[in-house]
Amino acid sequence: MPEYSYRSIRKLLASKSPEDIQKGLRLVAIEITKIGSGEARPLFEMVTALFYIDTLDHPELAPIVDEAVNLAASFGPWVIPILIDSLDAGDVKAQWAIAHVLGRIGAGAIGPMLEAYGSAKDTTLRVFILYALGKIKSPDIVKAIPTALAAARSPDLELRDTATRTLGKFVETIPPAKLSGELRQQFVKCLRDNLSDDNASVRAKAIRSLGKMAKYGHLVDSEREQLKAACREILGIDKHEWDRAFVVRKEAEEALGYS
Repeated sequence: MPEYSYRSIRKLLASKSPEDIQKGLRLVAIEITKIGSGEARPLFEMVTALFYIDTLDHPELAPIVDEAVNLAASFGPWVIPILIDSLDAGDVKAQWAIAHVLGRIGAGAIGPMLEAYGSAKDTTLRVFILYALGKIKSPDIVKAIPTALAAARSPDLELRDTATRTLGKFVETIPPAKLSGELRQQFVKCLRDNLSDDNASVRAKAIRSLGKMAKYGHLVDSEREQLKAACREILGIDKHEWDRAFVVRKEAEEALGYS
């Protein structure tokens, strides 16, 4: 890549103007069609530096960050290990963005992420890997089910919470025919167990994920009836008691519509 092009792109991406940054991203998109992966590494690093933008302080840059996420995913599979390593960077803003990039890369990122999850000793890294797996829209995500089920039973709250949500994301993508009877039953049992969790966020995600199982055709009639009963109990329809957490009742009300 010519030095002048590199300097121009770097200057544009370092700007505080959304128009300049967007112009820089468009130039990067043009350049990566011309050069090999070795030369593309500096461009990739410049694009991913945008993930550190605080969109709460600068809401006008939120669309720019999303555009950068899409662009980063287009660099190719060689960026997968770099992204996974970067999930351990410690900046939550960047970690969320990187997780979205891995999700948009798709099925090719599943194996490397599962391998990284297995070797990770840091819980936070595992949480972000689970979150990223939930962003993948491919039936091949069925490979990640055992990992997510184990995490949804973890004594660690963050792992349990994220995995309970991720199971619901999986069933949006996996066709009912690809989820074996045994796995489906494990899904249902795990999520029903988490309806009794001490943490309201976990309970809310458990009832939401069960609702998604109903919505996407993963529950048999008897399980739909059990879901309906669980929702009614949470909402206090059949009893005087209800779940005290509004977020759980809100999710139960929506799930009841799918049961």
